[in-house]
Amino acid sequence: MDAAGVALFYAFGALALVSALAMVLQRNPTYSAFALVLVMCSLSVIFGLLGSPFIAALQIIVYAGAVMVLFLFVLMLLNVQREVPARAAGGRLRLVAAALVTALVAEVGSVFWRAGLGPAAAGYEASTAKMAALLFSYRYLYAFEATSVLILAALVGAVVLARRSAQ
Repeated sequence: MDAAGVALFYAFGALALVSALAMVLQRNPTYSAFALVLVMCSLSVIFGLLGSPFIAALQIIVYAGAVMVLFLFVLMLLNVQREVPARAAGGRLRLVAAALVTALVAEVGSVFWRAGLGPAAAGYEASTAKMAALLFSYRYLYAFEATSVLILAALVGAVVLARRSAQ
């Protein structure tokens, strides 16, 4: 990649990061959804710059297109209003959040360490292949299935809460 490509990569990476932060910090769910569309479009440009035009097109068509239309449809169907800030629960929630972030960073670091992707990793292609082989091996099958069940439980809970509040 030439210097202009590297500059574009970092510019769209920064745009994706800023848009992701705006999505999380936004009080209005519709604005959050639009910020997520901007994240998906930025990621599409990054994939295109890295030489993956098929994934770049899929990112726009599937995620920025179909999934975000579904999100906006659900937001409008449920008539979700602007979030009203609740009273702060104190430092306990922030302490729990900091502990969870630390655990996530440690888990990602553990995956990198086991895959041999430390600071002295050779090339991105070999690193990506090692990482994919490790994550999609039988070793992490239980974690993958547990995550699938957790996401399904979250969806069922969201539907139950939406029905309860509508009545």
